[in-house]
Amino acid sequence: MVSDVDEVGQIALSRADRDFRDEVRTWLGEHLKGDFVGTADRGGPDDDDNWELRRAWEHELGAGNWLGLSWPREYGGRGATMTQEIIFAMECARAQTPPRAAFHGETLMAPTALTHGTEAQKQRLLPPMARGEVVWCQGYSEPGAGSDLAAINTRAERDGDRWVVNGQKIWTTFAQHASWIFAIVRTQPGTSRHAGLSYMLIPLDQPGVTVVPIRTMLGDSGFNEVFFDDAHTSVDNVLGAEGDGWNAAMTTLGHERATSVLNYQFSFVREMDQLRAVAARRGAADDPVLRHRLVDSYIGLQIMAHNNMRTLSAALRDGRFGPEASIGKYYWSRWHQQFTELAMDVLGPDALLGTEWGSGPEPDGQDHEAIRRSFIRARAETIYAGTSEVQRNIISERVLGLPREPKVGA
Repeated sequence: MVSDVDEVGQIALSRADRDFRDEVRTWLGEHLKGDFVGTADRGGPDDDDNWELRRAWEHELGAGNWLGLSWPREYGGRGATMTQEIIFAMECARAQTPPRAAFHGETLMAPTALTHGTEAQKQRLLPPMARGEVVWCQGYSEPGAGSDLAAINTRAERDGDRWVVNGQKIWTTFAQHASWIFAIVRTQPGTSRHAGLSYMLIPLDQPGVTVVPIRTMLGDSGFNEVFFDDAHTSVDNVLGAEGDGWNAAMTTLGHERATSVLNYQFSFVREMDQLRAVAARRGAADDPVLRHRLVDSYIGLQIMAHNNMRTLSAALRDGRFGPEASIGKYYWSRWHQQFTELAMDVLGPDALLGTEWGSGPEPDGQDHEAIRRSFIRARAETIYAGTSEVQRNIISERVLGLPREPKVGA
């Protein structure tokens, strides 16, 4: 029964939801202090700026039992509803909390473990993530398997009670900080494409693993190459059935393209508010062209919110995320690129200064650097988690039911 109605997007809040929101606000008011304040723009999903403080915030969230909110309590969660997850994400965005550091485990691997893992695997893997104790990274892309993810060449061979892994992953976000990697590897010789793949969990702190950072335009090394040279992992570190890794991998991608968009959406709301304030201070809003683009971006953000609510509502109804999640990923990544281009135009020549944090003239100095970093990060957003071209194929073929794209050489 819904009463005392409020709104999160288009979802009405019950009294229990409102109480939950009040609990979140109270906790944030008590814990978002000191060094945690003013760091909301220090780092992103592929930018490891301010890493140690972000990890400290992760531990703070774990101690407060705010990680794995919707997981069953026996695995360290709260058994929260999806509405409450949305509330939590929104309140963190409003309070401008530090960016998350260990989200690959909680938001990507954990839902896959809950869906495909054994009871023993859930009991072993989930509680440490709920406490913020472990950092995971994602091992999907390879030099010859990016958009064509099924062309995986990394292989694992069974040797008694362990797997021996050889191969390479690339564009592995935060691998230099992670303890574990969840990776798609080929475990059945002679197979190709989607067949014969397994979803494998591999410890990174071992002699057979080499992590090589890739320096980005931001000057950091959020991305990495990971080389496996007779690396080992236990036989019980496969989620789902051996050879059925593609099914588990699609579960991860469904959550990556769907549930994780909430954090993006609410951070975009914060960026929009910041840009409107900067535009007003600098007089950019008086320019009719820039004003039109600001309004258009604001409208686009509302469309994004409605699309996200539609995807989440469908997941609540069907109990899973379908291919429609690609609509949200395709939309937000293109929107954010256009938005950050507008932000650079609002700043004009100052956008090229590249000042360090806090070194510019107040109050705009910090805005310059935050906007500039967001603009650079956005260049990759139409590539990671599936390129825009891949998303268009999924939408056309699996959502709209259009004929499949002809394959070269077919």
